[in-house]
Formats: sequence, C-alpha cells, structure tokens
Amino acid sequence: MIDVAANPSDAVEKALDLFGNDILRLAYSYMKSREDAEDIVQEVLIRLMQSAGVFEDESHEKAWLLKVASNLCKDKLKSASRQREVAMPEGYDVADEKQEKKEESDILQIISQLPEKYRSAIHLYYYEEYSVKEIAEILEKKETTIRSLLKRGREKLARMLPQQMKGDDGHAAGI
Repeated sequence: MIDVAANPSDAVEKALDLFGNDILRLAYSYMKSREDAEDIVQEVLIRLMQSAGVFEDESHEKAWLLKVASNLCKDKLKSASRQREVAMPEGYDVADEKQEKKEESDILQIISQLPEKYRSAIHLYYYEEYSVKEIAEILEKKETTIRSLLKRGREKLARMLPQQMKGDDGHAAGI
C-alpha cells in the first residue's frame, strides 16, 4: 500500500520519478505544447498531495495519476476553447534526431491529429501498455467501446499515414 497522507512530499517525489514521463507524454498528447503539458504534470502532483489517498499498489497509483491528468487536460482544453493545432515543441530540430526518434515523432504527430476519444485509447494501449480492461476503467467506458475505439482509431491512422507520407505533389515527403 502507498499512503500519500503519511508523507505527501515523498509520495510526490516518488510519483514524479516513477510516472512523471508517462504523465508528461499523456498531457503532451492532449495539449500539444510542452509548457502546457508541464503545467498539467504540476497540477496532477498537487492533486496527489491534496488527495491524501491510499493506493493498493504502483499500478493503481499510475492509473489514478493518468486519469487525473486526462481529466485536467480535457478541462483545460474546454475552458480555453481553443483550436487544437499540431505543433512540435520549440527548438525541435529533426536533423539532430536519429531516424528512429524521427519516425516516432512523426507517428506521434499523426496520432495527435486523431479525435480525442481515439487518441486517448491508442495512447493508453500502445504507449502506456494498458490492457483493454484497464483502459475501460481509466476512461470509464465499456470494454467493447474501448475495442471499438482502438479499431476505428487504427483505421483512421491507416488512412492518415499515406497522406502524411506524401507531399502536395504526390511524391514522398521528407518524413
């Protein structure tokens, strides 16, 4: 058991060490801005301190943290009522990255263009490696709904990938 109330600052430090990157990736997939994603991570950690919760194990804590992050992102996007634009982080230089990192970045960019409901399910399944059952619990949806979201999300990605891989003139782009 992990008791946040016993020592909140230690719990926050441990959560940041264990799950900070996971929370940041999830937040970035929603916010598309490193600064906004970092703000979400900070808010999640504040909520952890305020929760004084007791978690059964690390996976329970991670699920709770990701759920809070997801909700905070949705709330921030709703309140800002802003258009979601695909933007790479400031200072991002593709020429400095290895091919593998570049391909991963390209795929993440394409995933970020998916509607939120598909993006969340795909992110949790492929990047956080949650099962369909766990995703259903996190997103508070039925397992059949999650399977459907994953299937349709993959279909949308399959249609988007060929479009992204070609330039306006129909020739392969530099991605």
